[in-house]
Amino acid sequence: MIKPKIVVSRCLGFEKCRYNGETIVSEIVEILKKHADFITVCPEVEIGLGVPRDPVRVAESGGVKHLIQPASDKDYTAEINSWNRNFIQKFTDIDGFILKNRSPTCGIGDVKIYKGLSKTSSAYKGSGFFGEYVLDKFPFHPVEDEGRLLNYEIRDHFLVKLFAFTKFKQVKQGRTINDLNKFHSENKLLFMAYNQSGLKRLGKILASYNKSNKEIVFEEYEKEFVKIFSKKAGAGNFINVLQHAFGGMSDKLSSEEKKFFINSLEEFRDERIPLTTVTYLIHSMAVRFNNEYLINQTLLNPYPSDLIKTSDSGKKLRR
Repeated sequence: MIKPKIVVSRCLGFEKCRYNGETIVSEIVEILKKHADFITVCPEVEIGLGVPRDPVRVAESGGVKHLIQPASDKDYTAEINSWNRNFIQKFTDIDGFILKNRSPTCGIGDVKIYKGLSKTSSAYKGSGFFGEYVLDKFPFHPVEDEGRLLNYEIRDHFLVKLFAFTKFKQVKQGRTINDLNKFHSENKLLFMAYNQSGLKRLGKILASYNKSNKEIVFEEYEKEFVKIFSKKAGAGNFINVLQHAFGGMSDKLSSEEKKFFINSLEEFRDERIPLTTVTYLIHSMAVRFNNEYLINQTLLNPYPSDLIKTSDSGKKLRR
């Protein structure tokens, strides 16, 4: 299994390169180190700013954003835009991004954008220069900041998407229709939970395969696949899929076992237990009854188990 290739802000535990010469430890980045290959970036250092350095900010003037260093009155907009283009051109197989929140270069939505070049200008929230470039060039990829990844639901969605992208990349490298069919079969329940209409479109693409159109099938499948995870799946979607999986084994269970599982679904619906608790129950039943189809479903084990961490900030962050 190939590892996800993740672009990560260098200050998140890799190097003391923040403006104040410090670094920040991100727990999810630390745990991911044994499961992923990281490409570390610090756009501010890359464009020639030292460590430590006077802070920079994003300022809008005449509808155009500038990267300004108020202490020196220097404008680094040309440098950061050039670096953005050159960096992205070097990498074509990136699976995801974990970027520093609130950073004027790396931030993806909570960056202060000042209305004017004056040091006393008011501000609104937006994306930093590199963060905005990433969101534009990789609209379907998993992209998050380390602050939002403290939230369980956001972190789970990011990891599901990240490892699905990586598994598909491996299938794409092998380029065999059998591997693509196997990938599709093992992800059916996961795709069903996230996007039922997308699952149907993927099925039609696979059904159109013949010996002369393999490349077209791979190309069309990828176009639809990357859209599957565009939105986080709701609890209702997961409950429907889990009931579907449970239905194939329920006749082998006692009435008390059936009742316990149905009650667990309701506890998940009411946010009293996490999704992983319910998928674990389904997984245990699949093992008990030797249901190979369910055992192989990525819905039940979408990413390495040591990345599961149910405690979080407790905040319902925006999506």
